[in-house]
Amino acid sequence: MYRTPASNRLHIGIFGKRNTGKSSLINAITGQSTAIVSDVAGTTTDPVYKAMEILPIGPCMLIDTAGIDDEGMLGEERVKRTLVVLRKTDVGLITVEPDTRIDNFEEEMVNTFRGKKLPFLFVINKCELPGERAQKYLEKNKIDFIKVSSKTKDGIDELKHKIMDMAPGHWSPVPLVADIIEPKDTVILVCPIDNAMPQGRLILPQVQVLRDVLDINATAFVTKETELMDCVSALKEKPKLVITDSQVFETVRDALPGDIPLTSFSTVFARHKGDLNAYIKGVYALEKLKDGDEILIAEACTHHVQPEDIGRTKIPTWLMHYTKKELHYEVTAGGDFPEDLARYKLIISCGGCMVNRREIMHRIEKAASAGVPITNYGVLMAYLSGILQRVIEPFKNGLVKLDMEFDKTRRT
Repeated sequence: MYRTPASNRLHIGIFGKRNTGKSSLINAITGQSTAIVSDVAGTTTDPVYKAMEILPIGPCMLIDTAGIDDEGMLGEERVKRTLVVLRKTDVGLITVEPDTRIDNFEEEMVNTFRGKKLPFLFVINKCELPGERAQKYLEKNKIDFIKVSSKTKDGIDELKHKIMDMAPGHWSPVPLVADIIEPKDTVILVCPIDNAMPQGRLILPQVQVLRDVLDINATAFVTKETELMDCVSALKEKPKLVITDSQVFETVRDALPGDIPLTSFSTVFARHKGDLNAYIKGVYALEKLKDGDEILIAEACTHHVQPEDIGRTKIPTWLMHYTKKELHYEVTAGGDFPEDLARYKLIISCGGCMVNRREIMHRIEKAASAGVPITNYGVLMAYLSGILQRVIEPFKNGLVKLDMEFDKTRRT
Protein backbone atom coordinates (compact mmCIF):
# COMPACT_ATOMS: atom_id res chain seq x y z
CA MET A 1 0.00 0.00 0.00
CA TYR A 2 2.73 2.47 0.98
CA ARG A 3 4.31 2.09 -2.47
CA THR A 4 1.07 2.68 -4.37
CA PRO A 5 1.53 5.99 -6.23
CA ALA A 6 -0.83 8.75 -5.14
CA SER A 7 -1.99 9.03 -8.74
CA ASN A 8 -3.38 5.47 -8.63
CA ARG A 9 -5.49 5.95 -5.51
CA LEU A 10 -9.21 6.65 -5.22
CA HIS A 11 -9.39 10.36 -4.30
CA ILE A 12 -12.08 11.08 -1.70
CA GLY A 13 -12.75 14.77 -1.10
CA ILE A 14 -14.38 15.86 2.17
CA PHE A 15 -16.31 19.13 1.82
CA GLY A 16 -18.64 21.15 4.02
CA LYS A 17 -18.98 24.24 6.15
CA ARG A 18 -16.54 25.01 8.92
CA ASN A 19 -16.77 22.88 12.04
CA THR A 20 -19.14 20.27 10.61
CA GLY A 21 -16.74 17.48 11.49
CA LYS A 22 -14.77 17.01 8.26
CA SER A 23 -11.50 16.34 10.07
CA SER A 24 -13.07 14.12 12.71
CA LEU A 25 -14.79 12.15 9.92
CA ILE A 26 -11.41 11.48 8.27
CA ASN A 27 -10.03 10.31 11.61
CA ALA A 28 -13.01 7.97 12.04
CA ILE A 29 -12.64 6.54 8.53
CA THR A 30 -8.90 5.97 8.90
CA GLY A 31 -9.01 4.91 12.54
CA GLN A 32 -6.12 7.31 13.18
CA SER A 33 -5.59 10.87 14.35
CA THR A 34 -4.84 11.89 10.79
CA ALA A 35 -6.39 15.37 10.77
CA ILE A 36 -6.32 18.10 13.41
CA VAL A 37 -9.66 18.33 15.21
CA SER A 38 -10.73 21.47 17.06
CA ASP A 39 -13.90 23.20 18.20
CA VAL A 40 -12.54 26.39 16.65
CA ALA A 41 -14.08 26.95 13.22
CA GLY A 42 -11.59 27.14 10.37
CA THR A 43 -8.85 24.92 11.82
CA THR A 44 -8.23 23.34 8.42
CA THR A 45 -6.75 25.92 6.04
CA ASP A 46 -5.13 24.43 2.95
CA PRO A 47 -6.34 21.02 1.69
CA VAL A 48 -4.63 18.18 3.55
CA TYR A 49 -3.90 14.95 1.66
CA LYS A 50 -3.59 11.62 3.46
CA ALA A 51 -2.75 8.38 1.65
CA MET A 52 -4.32 5.37 3.35
CA GLU A 53 -5.26 1.73 2.86
CA ILE A 54 -8.89 1.45 3.93
CA LEU A 55 -10.83 -1.78 3.66
CA PRO A 56 -12.87 -2.49 1.62
CA ILE A 57 -11.82 0.50 -0.51
CA GLY A 58 -8.11 -0.27 -0.85
CA PRO A 59 -5.45 2.37 -1.53
CA CYS A 60 -7.06 5.80 -1.43
CA MET A 61 -6.31 9.46 -0.90
CA LEU A 62 -8.43 11.33 1.63
CA ILE A 63 -8.54 15.11 1.17
CA ASP A 64 -9.54 17.32 4.10
CA THR A 65 -10.59 20.76 2.89
CA ALA A 66 -11.24 24.19 4.36
CA GLY A 67 -14.83 25.16 5.09
CA ILE A 68 -16.77 26.27 2.04
CA ASP A 69 -18.22 29.12 4.15
CA ASP A 70 -14.80 30.52 5.16
CA GLU A 71 -14.86 34.32 5.41
CA GLY A 72 -12.62 37.29 4.65
CA MET A 73 -9.97 37.69 1.94
CA LEU A 74 -7.89 34.81 3.33
CA GLY A 75 -11.03 32.73 3.63
CA GLU A 76 -11.86 33.32 -0.01
CA GLU A 77 -8.44 32.06 -1.02
CA ARG A 78 -8.96 28.96 1.13
CA VAL A 79 -12.31 28.32 -0.54
CA LYS A 80 -10.69 28.66 -3.97
CA ARG A 81 -8.11 26.03 -3.01
CA THR A 82 -10.90 23.83 -1.72
CA LEU A 83 -12.73 24.05 -5.04
CA VAL A 84 -9.54 23.13 -6.93
CA VAL A 85 -9.69 19.81 -5.06
CA LEU A 86 -12.80 19.02 -7.09
CA ARG A 87 -10.58 18.54 -10.14
CA LYS A 88 -8.94 15.59 -8.42
CA THR A 89 -11.97 14.21 -6.61
CA ASP A 90 -13.37 10.80 -7.59
CA VAL A 91 -15.97 10.65 -4.79
CA GLY A 92 -17.22 13.64 -2.81
CA LEU A 93 -18.54 13.68 0.74
CA ILE A 94 -20.44 16.76 1.96
CA THR A 95 -20.59 16.91 5.74
CA VAL A 96 -23.38 18.51 7.73
CA GLU A 97 -24.57 18.26 11.33
CA PRO A 98 -28.05 16.95 12.21
CA ASP A 99 -29.45 20.45 12.79
CA THR A 100 -27.52 22.12 9.95
CA ARG A 101 -29.53 24.55 7.85
CA ILE A 102 -28.60 23.48 4.33
CA ASP A 103 -28.34 26.63 2.22
CA ASN A 104 -26.59 28.03 -0.84
CA PHE A 105 -23.15 26.77 0.25
CA GLU A 106 -24.17 23.12 0.10
CA GLU A 107 -26.53 23.70 -2.82
CA GLU A 108 -23.69 25.11 -4.93
CA MET A 109 -21.60 22.06 -4.07
CA VAL A 110 -24.43 19.78 -5.18
CA ASN A 111 -24.80 21.68 -8.47
CA THR A 112 -21.04 21.51 -9.02
CA PHE A 113 -20.89 17.77 -8.42
CA ARG A 114 -23.86 17.17 -10.68
CA GLY A 115 -22.42 19.43 -13.37
CA LYS A 116 -19.16 17.49 -13.30
CA LYS A 117 -21.04 14.18 -13.10
CA LEU A 118 -19.10 13.24 -9.98
CA PRO A 119 -20.65 10.89 -7.41
CA PHE A 120 -21.29 12.48 -4.03
CA LEU A 121 -22.97 11.71 -0.74
CA PHE A 122 -24.14 13.85 2.15
CA VAL A 123 -22.79 12.69 5.49
CA ILE A 124 -24.83 13.77 8.49
CA ASN A 125 -22.02 13.67 11.03
CA LYS A 126 -22.35 13.85 14.82
CA CYS A 127 -25.61 11.91 14.60
CA GLU A 128 -25.48 11.46 18.38
CA LEU A 129 -26.58 15.12 18.59
CA PRO A 130 -30.27 16.16 18.41
CA GLY A 131 -31.83 17.66 15.31
CA GLU A 132 -33.45 16.54 12.04
CA ARG A 133 -33.28 19.68 9.93
CA ALA A 134 -30.59 18.33 7.59
CA GLN A 135 -32.24 14.93 7.15
CA LYS A 136 -35.64 16.47 6.36
CA TYR A 137 -34.10 18.74 3.70
CA LEU A 138 -32.22 15.86 2.05
CA GLU A 139 -35.25 13.57 2.10
CA LYS A 140 -37.45 16.33 0.64
CA ASN A 141 -35.00 16.97 -2.18
CA LYS A 142 -34.29 13.25 -2.73
CA ILE A 143 -30.55 13.60 -2.10
CA ASP A 144 -28.68 10.53 -0.91
CA PHE A 145 -27.24 10.70 2.60
CA ILE A 146 -25.92 8.60 5.44
CA LYS A 147 -25.91 9.25 9.17
CA VAL A 148 -22.68 8.62 11.05
CA SER A 149 -20.97 9.49 14.29
CA SER A 150 -17.26 10.16 14.23
CA LYS A 151 -17.38 9.97 18.01
CA THR A 152 -19.12 6.61 18.48
CA LYS A 153 -18.15 5.23 15.01
CA ASP A 154 -21.79 4.44 14.20
CA GLY A 155 -22.30 4.19 10.44
CA ILE A 156 -18.59 4.44 9.55
CA ASP A 157 -18.34 0.91 8.14
CA GLU A 158 -21.49 1.45 6.09
CA LEU A 159 -20.00 4.72 4.80
CA LYS A 160 -16.87 2.90 3.59
CA HIS A 161 -18.98 0.44 1.61
CA LYS A 162 -21.04 3.29 0.13
CA ILE A 163 -17.85 5.02 -1.01
CA MET A 164 -16.74 1.86 -2.75
CA ASP A 165 -20.13 1.48 -4.42
CA MET A 166 -19.97 5.07 -5.68
CA ALA A 167 -16.42 4.83 -7.03
CA PRO A 168 -16.62 5.66 -10.74
CA GLY A 169 -15.04 3.42 -13.33
CA HIS A 170 -12.43 6.03 -14.25
CA TRP A 171 -10.76 6.08 -10.83
CA SER A 172 -9.09 2.77 -11.51
CA PRO A 173 -7.48 3.58 -14.86
CA VAL A 174 -7.24 1.19 -17.76
CA PRO A 175 -4.16 -1.04 -17.58
CA LEU A 176 -0.85 0.27 -18.76
CA VAL A 177 0.06 -2.65 -21.02
CA ALA A 178 -1.37 -5.71 -19.28
CA ASP A 179 -4.29 -5.91 -21.72
CA ILE A 180 -2.13 -5.90 -24.86
CA ILE A 181 0.49 -8.47 -23.84
CA GLU A 182 0.20 -12.01 -22.52
CA PRO A 183 2.09 -14.17 -20.02
CA LYS A 184 5.49 -15.31 -21.30
CA ASP A 185 5.65 -12.45 -23.83
CA THR A 186 8.91 -10.54 -24.09
CA VAL A 187 8.83 -6.75 -23.82
CA ILE A 188 11.79 -4.38 -24.26
CA LEU A 189 11.78 -1.07 -22.38
CA VAL A 190 14.05 1.60 -23.84
CA CYS A 191 15.14 3.97 -21.08
CA PRO A 192 17.69 6.61 -22.14
CA ILE A 193 19.96 7.98 -19.45
CA ASP A 194 20.45 11.74 -19.75
CA ASN A 195 20.80 14.77 -17.49
CA ALA A 196 17.06 14.84 -16.82
CA MET A 197 17.05 11.34 -15.31
CA PRO A 198 17.02 11.19 -11.50
CA GLN A 199 20.26 9.94 -10.01
CA GLY A 200 20.37 6.20 -9.44
CA ARG A 201 16.83 5.31 -10.53
CA LEU A 202 14.31 5.18 -13.35
CA ILE A 203 11.44 7.63 -13.67
CA LEU A 204 7.98 6.71 -12.41
CA PRO A 205 6.34 5.86 -15.79
CA GLN A 206 9.14 3.43 -16.59
CA VAL A 207 8.88 1.77 -13.19
CA GLN A 208 5.10 1.46 -13.39
CA VAL A 209 5.18 -0.05 -16.88
CA LEU A 210 7.89 -2.48 -15.79
CA ARG A 211 5.74 -3.57 -12.86
CA ASP A 212 2.70 -3.99 -15.12
CA VAL A 213 4.72 -6.27 -17.41
CA LEU A 214 5.93 -8.36 -14.47
CA ASP A 215 2.45 -8.58 -12.93
CA ILE A 216 1.14 -10.37 -16.01
CA ASN A 217 4.08 -12.80 -15.88
CA ALA A 218 5.69 -11.48 -19.03
CA THR A 219 9.44 -10.93 -19.36
CA ALA A 220 10.94 -7.45 -19.49
CA PHE A 221 14.32 -6.36 -20.81
CA VAL A 222 15.48 -2.85 -19.97
CA THR A 223 18.06 -1.15 -22.17
CA LYS A 224 19.26 2.20 -23.45
CA GLU A 225 18.57 3.21 -27.03
CA THR A 226 22.24 2.71 -27.93
CA GLU A 227 22.05 -0.98 -26.94
CA LEU A 228 18.55 -1.67 -28.28
CA MET A 229 19.54 -3.72 -31.30
CA ASP A 230 22.08 -5.71 -29.28
CA CYS A 231 19.20 -6.60 -26.99
CA VAL A 232 16.92 -7.53 -29.91
CA SER A 233 19.66 -9.67 -31.50
CA ALA A 234 20.24 -11.55 -28.26
CA LEU A 235 16.63 -12.76 -28.20
CA LYS A 236 15.66 -16.06 -29.78
CA GLU A 237 12.36 -14.59 -30.97
CA LYS A 238 11.17 -11.10 -31.80
CA PRO A 239 9.85 -9.16 -28.80
CA LYS A 240 6.11 -8.81 -28.53
CA LEU A 241 6.47 -5.07 -27.92
CA VAL A 242 9.09 -2.34 -27.58
CA ILE A 243 8.25 0.65 -25.38
CA THR A 244 10.54 3.65 -25.64
CA ASP A 245 10.98 7.05 -24.12
CA SER A 246 9.51 9.49 -26.64
CA GLN A 247 12.60 11.66 -26.69
CA VAL A 248 14.55 8.95 -28.56
CA PHE A 249 11.74 8.12 -31.01
CA GLU A 250 13.83 8.80 -34.07
CA THR A 251 16.79 6.71 -32.93
CA VAL A 252 14.52 3.77 -32.11
CA ARG A 253 12.41 4.28 -35.24
CA ASP A 254 15.45 4.11 -37.51
CA ALA A 255 16.98 1.10 -35.77
CA LEU A 256 13.99 -1.11 -35.03
CA PRO A 257 12.60 -3.30 -37.85
CA GLY A 258 9.11 -2.27 -38.90
CA ASP A 259 7.59 -5.67 -38.07
CA ILE A 260 8.32 -5.23 -34.34
CA PRO A 261 5.47 -3.39 -32.53
CA LEU A 262 6.54 -0.08 -31.03
CA THR A 263 4.98 2.43 -28.66
CA SER A 264 6.13 4.90 -26.00
CA PHE A 265 5.73 5.42 -22.27
CA SER A 266 3.93 8.71 -22.97
CA THR A 267 1.47 7.01 -25.32
CA VAL A 268 0.84 4.30 -22.73
CA PHE A 269 0.06 6.98 -20.15
CA ALA A 270 -2.05 8.96 -22.61
CA ARG A 271 -4.46 6.02 -22.65
CA HIS A 272 -3.96 5.11 -18.98
CA LYS A 273 -4.57 8.57 -17.53
CA GLY A 274 -6.41 10.50 -20.22
CA ASP A 275 -8.19 10.10 -23.53
CA LEU A 276 -5.94 8.85 -26.33
CA ASN A 277 -8.60 9.60 -28.93
CA ALA A 278 -8.76 13.24 -27.85
CA TYR A 279 -4.98 13.50 -28.05
CA ILE A 280 -4.87 11.97 -31.55
CA LYS A 281 -7.55 14.38 -32.81
CA GLY A 282 -5.82 17.29 -31.11
CA VAL A 283 -2.40 16.77 -32.65
CA TYR A 284 -3.66 17.74 -36.12
CA ALA A 285 -4.05 21.31 -34.86
CA LEU A 286 -0.34 21.62 -35.65
CA GLU A 287 -1.26 21.91 -39.31
CA LYS A 288 -3.37 25.03 -38.71
CA LEU A 289 -1.03 27.04 -36.46
CA LYS A 290 -0.21 30.59 -37.50
CA ASP A 291 2.37 33.15 -36.49
CA GLY A 292 1.58 34.58 -33.06
CA ASP A 293 -0.58 31.64 -31.91
CA GLU A 294 -0.34 30.79 -28.22
CA ILE A 295 0.42 27.25 -27.08
CA LEU A 296 -0.15 26.02 -23.52
CA ILE A 297 2.26 23.36 -22.29
CA ALA A 298 0.60 21.83 -19.24
CA GLU A 299 2.78 19.85 -16.86
CA ALA A 300 1.09 18.04 -14.00
CA CYS A 301 4.04 18.01 -11.62
CA THR A 302 6.79 20.34 -10.49
CA HIS A 303 10.40 19.47 -11.17
CA HIS A 304 13.81 21.05 -11.39
CA VAL A 305 14.08 22.58 -14.85
CA GLN A 306 16.98 21.16 -16.85
CA PRO A 307 18.76 23.05 -19.68
CA GLU A 308 17.14 20.65 -22.19
CA ASP A 309 13.76 20.54 -20.49
CA ILE A 310 11.22 18.79 -22.70
CA GLY A 311 8.34 21.20 -22.11
CA ARG A 312 10.26 24.46 -22.04
CA THR A 313 13.01 23.79 -24.57
CA LYS A 314 12.66 20.68 -26.71
CA ILE A 315 9.01 20.88 -27.73
CA PRO A 316 9.19 24.59 -28.68
CA THR A 317 12.31 23.84 -30.72
CA TRP A 318 10.72 20.89 -32.51
CA LEU A 319 7.57 22.89 -33.28
CA MET A 320 9.60 25.81 -34.60
CA HIS A 321 11.36 23.49 -37.07
CA TYR A 322 8.14 21.69 -38.04
CA THR A 323 5.67 24.58 -38.35
CA LYS A 324 8.13 27.31 -39.40
CA LYS A 325 5.88 29.64 -37.35
CA GLU A 326 6.60 32.19 -34.64
CA LEU A 327 4.63 30.64 -31.78
CA HIS A 328 4.23 31.84 -28.21
CA TYR A 329 4.34 29.43 -25.27
CA GLU A 330 3.04 29.39 -21.72
CA VAL A 331 4.08 26.61 -19.34
CA THR A 332 2.04 25.67 -16.27
CA ALA A 333 3.20 23.17 -13.68
CA GLY A 334 1.74 21.20 -10.78
CA GLY A 335 -1.87 22.04 -9.94
CA ASP A 336 -1.89 25.22 -12.01
CA PHE A 337 -4.17 25.19 -15.03
CA PRO A 338 -5.70 28.36 -16.54
CA GLU A 339 -9.38 29.03 -16.05
CA ASP A 340 -9.66 30.80 -19.40
CA LEU A 341 -8.38 28.69 -22.29
CA ALA A 342 -9.88 30.71 -25.13
CA ARG A 343 -6.62 32.37 -26.17
CA TYR A 344 -4.79 29.08 -26.83
CA LYS A 345 -4.72 27.35 -30.19
CA LEU A 346 -3.34 24.10 -28.77
CA ILE A 347 -2.73 22.51 -25.37
CA ILE A 348 0.10 20.01 -25.00
CA SER A 349 -0.18 17.92 -21.84
CA CYS A 350 2.49 15.83 -20.16
CA GLY A 351 1.84 12.15 -19.46
CA GLY A 352 0.24 12.89 -16.08
CA CYS A 353 2.11 10.19 -14.20
CA MET A 354 2.09 12.19 -10.94
CA VAL A 355 -1.64 13.00 -10.81
CA ASN A 356 -4.79 10.93 -10.88
CA ARG A 357 -6.94 10.40 -13.95
CA ARG A 358 -9.67 12.71 -12.67
CA GLU A 359 -7.27 15.67 -12.86
CA ILE A 360 -6.17 14.85 -16.41
CA MET A 361 -9.76 14.25 -17.52
CA HIS A 362 -10.73 17.59 -15.99
CA ARG A 363 -8.17 19.28 -18.24
CA ILE A 364 -9.33 17.37 -21.31
CA GLU A 365 -12.98 18.18 -20.60
CA LYS A 366 -12.17 21.83 -19.95
CA ALA A 367 -10.29 22.03 -23.25
CA ALA A 368 -13.22 20.42 -25.07
CA SER A 369 -15.67 22.90 -23.52
CA ALA A 370 -13.46 25.78 -24.68
CA GLY A 371 -13.11 24.30 -28.16
CA VAL A 372 -9.33 24.09 -27.81
CA PRO A 373 -7.55 20.99 -29.20
CA ILE A 374 -5.39 19.08 -26.73
CA THR A 375 -2.68 16.50 -27.24
CA ASN A 376 0.14 15.08 -25.14
CA TYR A 377 3.90 14.78 -25.29
CA GLY A 378 4.02 11.22 -26.61
CA VAL A 379 1.40 11.64 -29.33
CA LEU A 380 2.97 14.93 -30.43
CA MET A 381 6.47 13.46 -30.69
CA ALA A 382 5.22 10.37 -32.52
CA TYR A 383 3.41 12.62 -35.00
CA LEU A 384 6.47 14.80 -35.57
CA SER A 385 8.58 11.67 -36.06
CA GLY A 386 6.16 10.29 -38.65
CA ILE A 387 5.34 7.15 -36.69
CA LEU A 388 2.04 7.98 -34.98
CA GLN A 389 0.27 5.14 -36.82
CA ARG A 390 2.90 2.67 -35.66
CA VAL A 391 2.95 3.94 -32.07
CA ILE A 392 -0.81 3.70 -31.54
CA GLU A 393 -1.16 0.38 -33.41
CA PRO A 394 -0.80 -1.72 -30.20
CA PHE A 395 -3.89 0.08 -28.85
CA LYS A 396 -5.85 0.14 -32.13
CA ASN A 397 -9.08 -1.25 -30.68
CA GLY A 398 -11.45 1.63 -30.00
CA LEU A 399 -9.22 4.34 -31.44
CA VAL A 400 -10.19 6.95 -33.99
CA LYS A 401 -8.85 6.61 -37.50
CA LEU A 402 -5.88 8.77 -38.30
CA ASP A 403 -6.23 11.65 -40.73
CA MET A 404 -4.31 10.07 -43.61
CA GLU A 405 -3.93 13.44 -45.32
CA PHE A 406 -1.38 14.38 -42.71
CA ASP A 407 -0.14 10.90 -41.84
CA LYS A 408 3.13 11.13 -43.72
CA THR A 409 6.68 10.34 -42.74
CA ARG A 410 8.22 13.35 -41.03
CA ARG A 411 11.68 14.28 -39.90
CA THR A 412 12.05 17.00 -37.30
